[in-house]
Formats: sequence, structure tokens, C-alpha cells
Amino acid sequence: MKPIHVGICGVGTVGGGTATVLKRNCEEIARRAGRPIVVRAAASRDLVRARAALGEGVELLDDALAIARHPDIDIVVELIGGTTIAKDVVFAAIENGKHVVTANKKLIAEYGNEIFAKAQEKGVMVAFEAAVAGGIPVIKALREGLTANKIEWVAGIINGTSNFILTEMRDKGAAFADVLKEAQRLGYAEADPTFDIEGHDAAHKLTIMSAIAFGIPVQFDKAYLEGISKLDAADIKYAQELGYRIKLLGVTRRRPNGIELRVAPTLIPAKRLIANVDGVMNAVLVKGDAVGATMYYGPGAGAEPTASSVIADLVDITRLHTADPEHRVPHLAFQPSAMANLPILPIDEVETCYYLRLDAQDKAGVLADVTRLLADGGISVDAMLQKEVNDDGRADIIIITHLAIEKNVNAALARIEALDAINGQVVKLRLEHLNG
Repeated sequence: MKPIHVGICGVGTVGGGTATVLKRNCEEIARRAGRPIVVRAAASRDLVRARAALGEGVELLDDALAIARHPDIDIVVELIGGTTIAKDVVFAAIENGKHVVTANKKLIAEYGNEIFAKAQEKGVMVAFEAAVAGGIPVIKALREGLTANKIEWVAGIINGTSNFILTEMRDKGAAFADVLKEAQRLGYAEADPTFDIEGHDAAHKLTIMSAIAFGIPVQFDKAYLEGISKLDAADIKYAQELGYRIKLLGVTRRRPNGIELRVAPTLIPAKRLIANVDGVMNAVLVKGDAVGATMYYGPGAGAEPTASSVIADLVDITRLHTADPEHRVPHLAFQPSAMANLPILPIDEVETCYYLRLDAQDKAGVLADVTRLLADGGISVDAMLQKEVNDDGRADIIIITHLAIEKNVNAALARIEALDAINGQVVKLRLEHLNG
């Protein structure tokens, strides 16, 4: 049959990997898709590098918008990243009646609602498996594999840089700054790592998964973000002593009054499988009412792992591009006319368990005062640990709470920090048991 012609915008790591896998597995891919998938043209700022990656026979351009308007292109693959040129390319491709495959989580998380509406209007598909968790097919699982389920919650370790740093801090007892430098030396962290270590990358991915899980619009601007840059090695050590591990965890959960959407350093019981996902690997845990808990694990980045997801989208579109648009899987799993208008809960309304660390004077009555103030706020203590007293007559006190509402915890901590026996600010981390 006539090949499907693909135009790649951005021939960097993922673009090169996509071309490599398409060429290497061309026969297998054609058998699955029903026809060959061929790179017809590509746009890149570095045409020499692009030629080396793509080989001969591919038209090379220095204008990505020309790919979006190219008369011989059926599917535009956007691998530029960001929300400037990439956004223009995606909208131009849709306007010209072309399907789109993208690995751009920022674009989908921030402009997905507009993109999907325009795609529906034009009768084209926008596929974005590679935008979340690299080579892990979690979007496919949420959109199709778990379609019989009412999703209760999704929890994910979805940023490899942060996970590498936390793993090294735990294994080596090292400080955050030292491990960050090592991650940069190894190429796991950017020169400016803010996007990764402060939770932005994970929040983009979580926003997309939340929309698909609950049938709501993408709402990145309402996500709560808290990074790992202020995390102390002592807390990682204490958490481990108590049987927990700290991960930068994205959590989105259905509640009676709305949807939780948050990314923050979080304690997870060490016996949970997801707590043992280390290094740069990613994992997503999904709880459905019928199936229970399912976990999706694998590389969250890299040339060929991400290309695996890009090409899976190309195959899906190739199979369905001649189908009636009404028979295709909706972009966010639910029919556009059936999307829910559930609010995203502010962080003050979130209910979870907490890890608290206090620097307190070792004298009679301090623990009684602390537990009384917690109890006054309706916060019940699950476990408490006092560490050895230092030369200044002070000791760390670690408290694990039962379920409590964030605003009540914050109010209690403000009163605790005002006690003369408490030095500085109380360290507060959230804790998720993730019972399946």
C-alpha cells in the first residue's frame, strides 16, 4: 500500500532515535501498521547533523513551519520542545489537515485544550504518548487499557533527574548540592536544572495523566509544585529508619469535592514496589476500581525509548487516519461532550499523612506541648521518634501523622514553631501509603 509520509521537526536526540528505529524495524512496523511509514522530510537548525541522522533520501529544511505545510506530509512529528515555535508548528499542521505526533509535555499540559479542540474541528489526530514517561506506554494504558475502570488515583515517579538525585542522596548519605553536581557531570541534569528539580517537568506530565484519568481539561496552572532542592539528607536518613523512602512523587486523586493535583517530595513505605524505583527510571502506579493497582515501569527518557513511544503513535495514526473521526479514541479518553467540570483542589484542602521533623530542646513537657497542639488541630499521631541529644541539648523529633487536612497541619505547625523550645521551622513532608 502507499506509504504514510512523515515530517520530523527537530532532529535532536529523540528525532535521531526515531529515524534510527523506523529504519531498523521498518518491516516489522509496516506489518503492524498495514503500510510502510517513511520519513519524507525533516526540519533542523543543524542540517549536517540531521543528514547524518537521517541518511540520504530525506528532504531537509531549515524551517519547521514548512514541514507543517508540506504537501507530501501526512503526519507531522513535533520534537522541538517548548511552547513557541513548537506551538506554531502544531497549530499550522492541524490547520493544514495533518495529524500530529508530539513528545512535548509542556505544550500539551499548557495548551492541550486548545490543540485538541482545533484537531477535533479539523478531523485530525494529535498523539502524545512520548510526552509522559518516555518509553513507558502509560497514556495508552490510561486511554484504552483501563477504560472499564473508574480511576481512583494515579501516582508517579516521572522525572529521572530528581529520582537519580534522591537515590544517590539515600545510598551515599550525600547532600543535595553535591549529588546535583554529579548528576550534571553524568549528563542526567541540565546546566540549569530548575525545570526538573523544582517539579515543573513532573507536573506537566501529571497534568496530562490527570486529564485522561478523570476526563477533565488539562489544568497545569492549578497544579501544586514543590521541588527537592531544599530537601535535607537527614530527612532521607530518618525516613529510611522509619521504613520509608522519599521520592519526588506526582499524585492526582479523585475526591468527593474535586481532584488533587500535586508534585512534591513524598514518603512512601519501602515495601511498596514503586518505592524501589531508583536511578533515572520512571514508574507510574494507577488504581482503578475494577482492576486494582497496576504499575508501569521503564526508562523515562533517552533516544530510542522515547522513539518507541513516538513510533507507536505513528502506527496508531496510520491504522486510523482513514477512519471516521467519531470512531477514533478521544484525545483525553472521554468524549469531548462528556468532559467533567471537576475543580482542582487547592493544596490547603488536600488530605494525606505527614512526616514532621522538629529541632527541640531536650526538656520536660516539650513533647506534651507538641502533641497537644497537634491534637487541638485535629491531627492524630501515628508514630514518634526522638533522636540522640546533641551537645547543645537539642534533639530532632520525628512525627508521623494519620490522615490530616493540609490547612490544619499548617495552622498547628505555626503554633508549634512559636514555642520557645522549638528552633526554626518544622520540616513538613507528605506521606502516601499508596495502598492498592
